[in-house]
Amino acid sequence: MATVKLTDVVEKMKLENLTPQIPIEKIRIHEPDINRPALQIAGYYEYFDAARIQIIGYVEYSYMENALGPEDQKEAFEKLLDYPIPAIVFCRGLRPNELFLETAVKKGRAIFLTNEPTSAFTAEIIRWLNEQLAPMMTVHGVLIDVYGQGVLITGESGIGKSEAALELIKRGHRLVSDDAVELRKISDELLVGTAPDITKHLIELRGIGIVDVKALFGASSVRNSAQIDLVIHLEDWDRDKDYDRLGLEDNYTEYLGVKVASHNIPIRPGRNLAVIVESAAVNFRQKKMGYNAAEELYKRFQQNLAKREEEEEEE
Repeated sequence: MATVKLTDVVEKMKLENLTPQIPIEKIRIHEPDINRPALQIAGYYEYFDAARIQIIGYVEYSYMENALGPEDQKEAFEKLLDYPIPAIVFCRGLRPNELFLETAVKKGRAIFLTNEPTSAFTAEIIRWLNEQLAPMMTVHGVLIDVYGQGVLITGESGIGKSEAALELIKRGHRLVSDDAVELRKISDELLVGTAPDITKHLIELRGIGIVDVKALFGASSVRNSAQIDLVIHLEDWDRDKDYDRLGLEDNYTEYLGVKVASHNIPIRPGRNLAVIVESAAVNFRQKKMGYNAAEELYKRFQQNLAKREEEEEEE
C-alpha cells in the first residue's frame, strides 16, 4: 500500500508545526481523504476514521472555544486525542488553546497551523494526497504534452521515441518524462504520468548521451505531470500487416484498469514522427470536441452514393 511521509505533507502544504517536540519523521499517511471532527468533538465517535488527517475549521474551533466549558474541553480533547490520529491541522490561522496543545503533546499527536481558508486547504490536500497515494506502475516510454494533450509514446528500445520527443520539444511542446513514466490512477477514468526524480527533465539520445531539456530549452519546455490522454505505439513497418487507414474504429490501451485511446504507428525511413504525433493529438482533441474526420468522410461517401442512386433511378 502506498504511503506518504507526514514531513512531505508539511513541506507541500507549508504547515507551521505547533508541536515541534513530537517526532514526525516516522509518521506516514495511508488515507487520501480527510476528516473534520465536529461530531467527534461533540461526543459521537461511531464510524470515526482516525487514520485520516483531521482538519479544524471555524465551525469546529468556535464550538471548542465557545460551547465547551473547561471541564468539557478537557474531556473532549482527551477523548479525541486518545485516537491514533496522524496529524491535526488548524485552518484560517486559528490557534488551539494551551489545553489542547498540552493534551496533544501528552498523547503524542502532531498539531499544525495554516492560514489557508478551510475549503481551499481541504480541496488541495485531498487532490495532492489522491495523486500521491494512487495505484502506480512504471511503463517504458516518453510522455509529452502536445497541444494540451498528454501523449504517451511507447515502442521498443531504439525505435525513435526520444528523438521524436526532442523534435516535438523544439516545436514548442513540453516534456514530462523520457524512458520511464510513472502512471498513477487518480480515478476510474483518469491516469496521470510523472517522471522519476532521477530522470526528471532529462532525455537520453543514443550517440549523444544525456540531454538536460530544461537547461537547453528553458522552463517552458517541461512540465512535472500530465494526464494520459492518448497512447501512440511505434512499431517497425510490416509490409504484410493491414494498418488502419480510416480510423473508424477506436483502439484502446489499458493501464491499471483505465482504457486510453491509442494508435499503432508504423515506422519507415522518411516519416516525420513529430508531425504525425502532432496530427494525432489534434485529431484526438477534435474528436473530444465532437468532430470525427473519419465519420465525416463516411457520411460524405454515403451521401455521394445515395446521390448516384437517385440519378440512376431518374435515368
